[in-house]
Amino acid sequence: MPPVFQTRASPHFDIFLSPPELGGGEGDALAAALASNWVAPAGPMLRKFEQRVAEFCGVRHAVAVSSGTAALHLALRAAGVEAGDEVLCATFSFVASANPILYLGARPVFIDSEERTWNIDPALIEEALKDRAAKGRLPKAMIVTDIYGQCVDADPLRALAEAYGVVIVEDAAEALGATYCGRPAGSLGDIAALSFNGNKIITTSGGGMVISNHAKWVDQAHFWATQAREPGLAYTHRELGYNYRLSNLLAALGYAQMDYLSARVAARRRIFERYRAGLGDLPGVSFMPEPEGFVSTRWLTCLTLDPPAPEGTAEKICAKLHEAGIEARPLWRPLHEQPVYGGAPAYGGAVSHRLARRGVSLPSGSGLTPADQDRVIEVFCRHFPV
Repeated sequence: MPPVFQTRASPHFDIFLSPPELGGGEGDALAAALASNWVAPAGPMLRKFEQRVAEFCGVRHAVAVSSGTAALHLALRAAGVEAGDEVLCATFSFVASANPILYLGARPVFIDSEERTWNIDPALIEEALKDRAAKGRLPKAMIVTDIYGQCVDADPLRALAEAYGVVIVEDAAEALGATYCGRPAGSLGDIAALSFNGNKIITTSGGGMVISNHAKWVDQAHFWATQAREPGLAYTHRELGYNYRLSNLLAALGYAQMDYLSARVAARRRIFERYRAGLGDLPGVSFMPEPEGFVSTRWLTCLTLDPPAPEGTAEKICAKLHEAGIEARPLWRPLHEQPVYGGAPAYGGAVSHRLARRGVSLPSGSGLTPADQDRVIEVFCRHFPV
């Protein structure tokens, strides 16, 4: 068994929310890439990493880029989103899920979550599509986020997308390794974005990937990610491009990390179950549900503190954990409530509002030791109102 190394993200905390973890093989992969002298952006390890991730996700094409946000930007553009278009988007998500809509000059229409999965609500998607169709403004695409490592309920979303001619862009940034009815995250839409940020289950320190079965879309994403340079010796550019390509060295890191992905998912799922055993009997504590047919990565262990726990308990618990040197976070603030998106249309909102006000994410890194988890549980219980 290779040694396990953990990297601290900040000197303030002793226990972090989701720190990067190295498995021991990354050094060899990086050394091989350095020895080959492929230290420029492109190189053979980049293609190997793309092929490996695509195969894992059950899709045929992939292009590795500098971040998950860049991947989502390219995926939306490849799907045909242009200035003035509307894009349906999960409101219960990190802001990076929606920002690329604005990059393209399009307009977000936010959709609330369902209680059953905490993901985008298919019933509200249907309501929004009927409403926008009646107004003659059908959205070009819908961004569906696999929140906290759990896949969306993809089958009803697929049926609605086909009925209305809307592209599904799957934001699988938090869910590499999850499955829905046996199908991998990243394969549930028409095109998907992955993230390899430092807090994800596997990391390239920063990075992302566009994956799809649509070869033309991925080829376009590759072209735009390399400054949209036309073929030939001269530097000719007919379209706007971006400096979005992942480097060969970082791809080597990601390629080696793929060796540990399944074990990391299993570790996070064990951590979740241990939290549930240690905290699940406290009054008002409920954990993120996992319906039949869903297998979450449990990227973060998330719970809510509902009545009889009083309003403000989530903030109190986070503050007390921080005082003890333990990083904890509230759940995502709904995007339609964010100042930057003030005035954007939204369907529903009560579910995501409650989750944000009463939810907590606990330290969930796959390298979390039982002793450190016991400490988290002890501090949580000590400050939890009876």
